[in-house]
Amino acid sequence: MARLPEPDGGSGAGARSPVDPDAPSPAGSVAPGRPRLRLDAVVIGRVQGVGYRYFVIDRARELRLSGWVANRPDGSVHCVAEGPEPLLRELLGGLWNGPFGARVSSVADAWSPATDEFEGFTLRPGGHPGD
Repeated sequence: MARLPEPDGGSGAGARSPVDPDAPSPAGSVAPGRPRLRLDAVVIGRVQGVGYRYFVIDRARELRLSGWVANRPDGSVHCVAEGPEPLLRELLGGLWNGPFGARVSSVADAWSPATDEFEGFTLRPGGHPGD
């Protein structure tokens, strides 16, 4: 898995609309010849108890990405998303910003080819071991 450079901040700190975290979102469409990638990210900082997962769900669904987000027992948030690279980079910028009240100290990101195993973008229970 190749590590890509960190984004310049993105614009993911906007207002958040209510979402049903259990409702799947439609997977994004991909332009011909454009491979789908997988972003596996662990976000560290003040990211639990501030609506961070719902922020990620909103943003990922707006971008029509597939995958999931979950709290981890260590206080971090784990996010796995698949889609076109430019949209994943936009989500990554949002992960660095987070919602109002969050303070992100780091985002560990890993990239690999998409597996296309997800339907929509969902909330997983805390402590999920991942895929």
